[in-house]
Amino acid sequence: MHAARPATGYAGDVSPQLACQWWQSGQAVLVDVRTDAEREWVGFVPEAVPLAWKQWPGMAMNAAFDEALKAAVPPGKKVVLLCRSGVRSIAAAKRATELGLEAYNILEGFEGDPDPHAQRGHKGGWRFHSLPWRQG
Repeated sequence: MHAARPATGYAGDVSPQLACQWWQSGQAVLVDVRTDAEREWVGFVPEAVPLAWKQWPGMAMNAAFDEALKAAVPPGKKVVLLCRSGVRSIAAAKRATELGLEAYNILEGFEGDPDPHAQRGHKGGWRFHSLPWRQG
């Protein structure tokens, strides 16, 4: 996908590749809304803004999300939001839009959809497409 796909409640959905292109060119800030535990155990995108949408354990809403997001995204820049599979990032994109930001959900998320064996990482996602990431 080389263009954003329209969405309801936020600017649109983008492929991991387009999100990476915008981020690396300085057009957008990449915000990883997964929990600290997910980033630590599964992997993370170096230089992405780590900002959990929900906190582990218990998955309670992150009360600091709004202020931290506004502080992370300079005026005039887009924000592209990444989660595990592209679900929490939709909710975060809607909230970012309510805060006045031009927000996009990254389709497929970091790990992509489960494969026939219910395992992630083999069927789409940021990591699957060999975009920048690290583990540990």
